[in-house]
Amino acid sequence: MIVLLTDFGLQDVYVGVMKGVIYTINPSVTLVDLTHEIPRQNILAASFALQESVPFFPDNTIYLAVVDPGVGSDRKPLAISFERGILVGPNNGIFTGVTNNYEIQEIRELTNRKYWLNPNPSNTFHGRDIFAPVAAYLSKGITMAQLGNQLKKEDLVGLPLPPLQVTPTEIIGAIQYIDIYGNLVTNIPAKLLENKNWYVTDKGIIIHPHPTYSSVGVNQLVALIGSHGYLEIAVNQGSAKMVLNKEYGDTITVKINS
Repeated sequence: MIVLLTDFGLQDVYVGVMKGVIYTINPSVTLVDLTHEIPRQNILAASFALQESVPFFPDNTIYLAVVDPGVGSDRKPLAISFERGILVGPNNGIFTGVTNNYEIQEIRELTNRKYWLNPNPSNTFHGRDIFAPVAAYLSKGITMAQLGNQLKKEDLVGLPLPPLQVTPTEIIGAIQYIDIYGNLVTNIPAKLLENKNWYVTDKGIIIHPHPTYSSVGVNQLVALIGSHGYLEIAVNQGSAKMVLNKEYGDTITVKINS
């Protein structure tokens, strides 16, 4: 199985062309569209989407992820084998969420042009010319070693999300994902809030925790633990992103009462 994630949208032909390349190489492969609506060039959103999706797919799945603002530059094209499958895409931080949560087995730079669509790829569409054919050949059983030079984990680009700041009375995290509803997903895991009396504060606004979105009135702010296991800030039938004027990487503060 190959799982596709891009920021290409569906208005243009880019996703369909990548699928055509894959099916030409392996007509029997199963393709799953995870999403093609990642916010344009938003690597942080792509990393979170991959991180949260891996647990729900079978072992040995190939994840083809193309959110690649540096396409055509000197950033390296990669394949990473890990305990649940293989990641294929650019070395720009897109795989940070997965590699932080799973054991890496092998990393290969995609230097073997035998497994590219052609030896002279476009400088603007590596999804078609490099990543899609490599994923297709992997689905047919070629080995990681055949793809190119071996790299180390230290060679992987990481994302710049601020680290958690944790004290007995305060946790400062950051927004790592904003969904279509405007819900703000932080990087503060639920385990840090278990059995504690806490609330969120932002620019003088206090947001109390509740179990569901509808625990508060329409258009009211609520803090809760989302299905992903992280602290989330939402507005019942509204957008927390708009109400709080937040973007990716912005900080969120949780106060813990003694």
